[in-house]
Amino acid sequence: MTKYTIELTDTEDKAMSYAALSIQDWADNFLKVRSRKAIKEILELNMAHCNANGITIATGEDAQVTQAFELKVVKTAKEVNEESAKEASPKG
Repeated sequence: MTKYTIELTDTEDKAMSYAALSIQDWADNFLKVRSRKAIKEILELNMAHCNANGITIATGEDAQVTQAFELKVVKTAKEVNEESAKEASPKG
């Protein structure tokens, strides 16, 4: 399991204490909800790719997410950003 640490300035902390009962719970919930949406998107893309290419879909969500990355159906945001930067750089 991966752990993340977030640092806030005093002002950001005060602002979040206004917006949330528990800042840690809010951060945990946000990340879990966003990751759940990403998992759903990845599963849909992987299923479509596997069906279109006659590939057996892995069993279970964890395995399907791994399969999507291994088959290059999806890329990390970092990979997408790096590719975009390469495409945008002047060719010379």
